[in-house]
Amino acid sequence: MSAAVAWDVSFAPAGVPARPTRPQLVSVPCGDQASAPAVRFRLTRAGRLAITMAVAVAVLAVALATFSGGASATVIDHSTAVRPGQTLSQIAAEQLPQLSIADAVGRIEVANNLTSSDIHAGQTLLIPAAR
Repeated sequence: MSAAVAWDVSFAPAGVPARPTRPQLVSVPCGDQASAPAVRFRLTRAGRLAITMAVAVAVLAVALATFSGGASATVIDHSTAVRPGQTLSQIAAEQLPQLSIADAVGRIEVANNLTSSDIHAGQTLLIPAAR
């Protein structure tokens, strides 16, 4: 094993004085210790695709296990018609008083496949049983 001195050369912008640098001692392998450079791992397009697909399948499996395993069918207790001026929060508070309003609204939305809390007068809503 031999050693060499390496100088850190830094270039400063014009008009700015350069900082003095100190030499550093660097170990340089030689003889039997010097070998061919290590081959770097190279990930091809097919490899990236395979890894992406494996991660996607794993995420999908976890999602399905989480959402389908613990979910049970919604049991409908009764239905009600929306009166003019009524909101989904008011219906939830009236129909499911034992639940919090947010939980009751969520259950009514799920039971009726609503994507928002927009309802209209005359609409019939299914009211799930409170468990």
